[in-house]
Amino acid sequence: MKLMHRFVLHNDDVQDAHAKSVSVGQTGLLNGWGVFSTLRIAGGVLFAFERHWARMRRDAERMRVPFPEDPDYIKSRLLKLVDANHAFDATLRVAVVRNHGGPFQGPGIERDFDLVAFTTALADWGDSVRLTLKSYGRYAQNEFAGVKIMSWAQNLTWYEEAHQRGFDEVVLLNERGEVSECTSANIFAANGGRVLTPPLISGCLPGVTRELLLNEIRVHGISVREQTILPEDLEEADEVFITSTARDLLPVRLIEGLRIKHGNRVLDELRGALAAYRADYIRNQAGIPASSRV
Repeated sequence: MKLMHRFVLHNDDVQDAHAKSVSVGQTGLLNGWGVFSTLRIAGGVLFAFERHWARMRRDAERMRVPFPEDPDYIKSRLLKLVDANHAFDATLRVAVVRNHGGPFQGPGIERDFDLVAFTTALADWGDSVRLTLKSYGRYAQNEFAGVKIMSWAQNLTWYEEAHQRGFDEVVLLNERGEVSECTSANIFAANGGRVLTPPLISGCLPGVTRELLLNEIRVHGISVREQTILPEDLEEADEVFITSTARDLLPVRLIEGLRIKHGNRVLDELRGALAAYRADYIRNQAGIPASSRV
């Protein structure tokens, strides 16, 4: 099990993880009333920070969670945490927690929200994943489908059950029997150079890696787009893979109850293109002149 690093961020302060700095009276802590994101730190840079911030802000508005207007408010504090933990190649989790509202609210809490973050070491996810299926795992018609909120226990329960049964992740189907996503990853199916991923109306989260593959990453001969996917479409695909900020791209080697193929050509090309995109992003953020790039 991965543990967080020694220091955590609480609002404006970087403090020891053992410090008692939150209150049970904060509405968001007891109700999961807040938004969060997981970022990849690469070379000391918060990769794709602006995309994570934009999604958090959008989700906060939908969930009525107070949220800072200036992205630098969060970014500057996260970088302080990165420095404190020397977490220059790591994973970072950040949450904005609503403090007021609901029938049970503690006394003496002045702030409308708390900013909380921690870092942890990069995980070894292995070279492939084994998936199981969960019917009715997503309700696509829900008003809050696709919103990344702190109330994550349902996903963690399914994830834990999968591991106890010898699987790595769960493919969540929606109420129409369509493929939506995994508990903490998006899913893709490739046929030749045609790569498909479920649309947001399936109930899936708009993952940042998913967004990059759809809108930024370009590989000759490969097209990536949204389309409704059924379980049988996964069987017909040449390749199936999952994506997330922490995992990048990982091939699927098994899906319980389905017979899938094990191609890697498209995945390898997209993985290389994403790595190149990240390297260029880091150089730009670090201010390295284009003439010095390799």
